[in-house]
Amino acid sequence: MKHTLCEKIGIDYPIFAFSHCRDVVAAVSKAGGIGVLGAVGFSPEELKEELDWLDEHIGDKSYGVDIVIPQKYEGMGDKSAEELEAELWKMIPQEHIDFAQKLLSDAGVPEWPDGTQSMGLMGWTDATATPLLEEALRRPKCQIIANALGTPPADKIDMVKSSGKLIGALCGKVKQAVAHKKAGLDFVVAQGGEGGGHAGEIGSVVLWPQVVDALGDTPMLAAGGIGNGRQIAAAMAMGAAGVWTGSLWLTVEEAHAQPAQKESLLNATSEDTIRSRSWTGKTCRMLKNDWTEAWDRTDTPEPLGMPLQGMVTSDGMRRTSAYAGVSECQKIAFNPCGQVIGQIEQVESCRQVIFRLLDEYVDSVDQARRLLPG
Repeated sequence: MKHTLCEKIGIDYPIFAFSHCRDVVAAVSKAGGIGVLGAVGFSPEELKEELDWLDEHIGDKSYGVDIVIPQKYEGMGDKSAEELEAELWKMIPQEHIDFAQKLLSDAGVPEWPDGTQSMGLMGWTDATATPLLEEALRRPKCQIIANALGTPPADKIDMVKSSGKLIGALCGKVKQAVAHKKAGLDFVVAQGGEGGGHAGEIGSVVLWPQVVDALGDTPMLAAGGIGNGRQIAAAMAMGAAGVWTGSLWLTVEEAHAQPAQKESLLNATSEDTIRSRSWTGKTCRMLKNDWTEAWDRTDTPEPLGMPLQGMVTSDGMRRTSAYAGVSECQKIAFNPCGQVIGQIEQVESCRQVIFRLLDEYVDSVDQARRLLPG
């Protein structure tokens, strides 16, 4: 299971692990894959602290950073982060804020200590993501940058390439993959609709080979539905250069999730996920619960576009995360994950996961070889 992309990055196995937890990122990289830190939600100062820790604890291994700059979002334009945030708050109806706060209150989720009701704009715009990107590019051990939503702006692509790092982006459609290639990206992550987070509608088995054919010599990483070595073997057989995984790392020993949150994920079936706009404003796959059902009713506010909905719900994100140990929080918590969550039934270390994947991959390839004649 080797590809030239592995050689460029300096990793043993083409297993990419997306996580918001620095411990998971470090552990996966040390085990031979590469951890990719999700930076959305971090301030530049917070990201600096996370990357300082990674640089100190990851040894001679490398890591990646995932940012979010959507192709389109409310208030797009050439504005400072402060100007954009002030403009966007004027666009948010009070009923949306009140509705989100009522859901949190009714579920008994403790208030944030300083009494604020939003984390602000976070990193879902060009203005807020650029400082995060600049912080990542200062790090020699950061080898890849990925944009989670759409083709990155041309100036950001130039920034990354001039730093000597590789840049890629996620896609859920063939036309998006083609746009990534035309923009000069080094790799493309094709995520099927069963994947967690912001995913499209096309299933992985249909999407992956189409994207491979469309990209030609540009490497494609397969995402959406990767939970064991058999699925990795299927992706590689379709032409993938590697796999991009996320849900797989939500319940590992190194993950910072509270016991109640891990329990809800471990007990979930593949039928327990839903695609909803209720948290970010864009369709995102997550565990369905009282929160997603409340925003989906006809008698409640319609979710706003990105980043407006995220500004409304960011208080809920941090509170249900910080107080995830309170079981009541899970009734409305934001738990993005893919349908593959139904395969995850036990807690393992990152190293155990990596080597289990490799063993299962080898067994699957051997089984396929036995089917060949002669």
